[in-house]
Amino acid sequence: MTLAEARLTGRQEIRAVGILSLGFGLVGIDRFLITTMYPVIAQDLHLDYGDIGAITGALAIAWGLSALFMGNLSDHTGRRVVLTVSLIVFSLLIGASGLATGLMGLIAVRIIMGLADGAYTPVSIAGTMAASAPQRRGLNIGIQQMMMPLFGLGLAPLFVASVLHVLEWRYIFLIFVLPGLALSVAMWKIIPARAVTPSRERHAGRFADWKTALGYANVRIAAVVMLCWLTCLITTSAFMPNYLVDHLHLPLPQMAKIMSAIGLGATCGTLLLPWASDRFGRRSIMTFSSIGVFVSLVLLFNTRNNPGLLFAYLFLVHFFNNALITLTVGPLCSEAVPVTLMATASGLVIAVGELFGGGLAPLIVGHLAQRFGIEHVLWLPIVMVAIGFLLCLRIQDRNSRTQSSFEESPS
Repeated sequence: MTLAEARLTGRQEIRAVGILSLGFGLVGIDRFLITTMYPVIAQDLHLDYGDIGAITGALAIAWGLSALFMGNLSDHTGRRVVLTVSLIVFSLLIGASGLATGLMGLIAVRIIMGLADGAYTPVSIAGTMAASAPQRRGLNIGIQQMMMPLFGLGLAPLFVASVLHVLEWRYIFLIFVLPGLALSVAMWKIIPARAVTPSRERHAGRFADWKTALGYANVRIAAVVMLCWLTCLITTSAFMPNYLVDHLHLPLPQMAKIMSAIGLGATCGTLLLPWASDRFGRRSIMTFSSIGVFVSLVLLFNTRNNPGLLFAYLFLVHFFNNALITLTVGPLCSEAVPVTLMATASGLVIAVGELFGGGLAPLIVGHLAQRFGIEHVLWLPIVMVAIGFLLCLRIQDRNSRTQSSFEESPS
């Protein structure tokens, strides 16, 4: 099946991209709402830097494993059920985060939440790509992906800063349960039962699908660079609040405002740079963006107690980094494979990135911060982004305007 056969009509495209985008915005709140509150939660539940790394890593590992299996499942069974059920589950679990009374309870809730978030992510990416006209793939995936940083890393810190002095942190989680359940109802009504109808002749098993997807060079590159970009995203989003409060001694309201730079920068970059890649090519934009992340991280690392510069450099780090994440899980791997393997390829790439960049990296950084000091947390993302730049030079670029089937030859 070609992409043209799977793509929806113009009106259906707008509705599908819209609802998938709102769902991903809730995923962002689900994942990152907790980060701005870490200094308060850590004090209340007696957590150290290693514990914060464990909580962050547990969700990421569950996210990666779920993306790996559920992305492949949706390629065989259709997307609507996976998307709707995952929305219901993580809407309920975000409220349960506020009920945790200790480290193990919080980790348990975050693991189950990660399973639901991980199921939603590759399926929503594949749904967006399949619904999009060729000339709007980069733009539409940018719109869909930007909702996660906009809501989770941009608006959520500002919201937390405005209500944390009047609401206990536990009640803040409960606010988002009902909107998530309402969105799941809309998802069921708008997304077709089968956004992609797999060929009846295609009986390949899960392992055969993964092997086939990894036969494409860009999928292999995407899996490794995803590890680099997620190391940057997760390390900075999880540890920057404590870095700003404990190392630079900034007050909580000022820290929250600086942290909003992550979401605002990521939102702008996620929208603009994938859109630019429709015209200038995936490889050139990704190479340029990797240089931008590296330079911005180095500048951030060398900035002391200057809120304006901290905001600006953190904005730039995620302006470029989230564009890289979007291009990696979206066009880079999806345009490399047949449409019947889109969610499988995206899930595989997300799994590698989450298991290692999202899972192991915060565990390592948390223990290093506990032993050597929170001021050293940026070293690992700086090194990983440099590796990502070298890998971007090996990307096999595609012309998204002329390619309608998302296929290249395995190599």
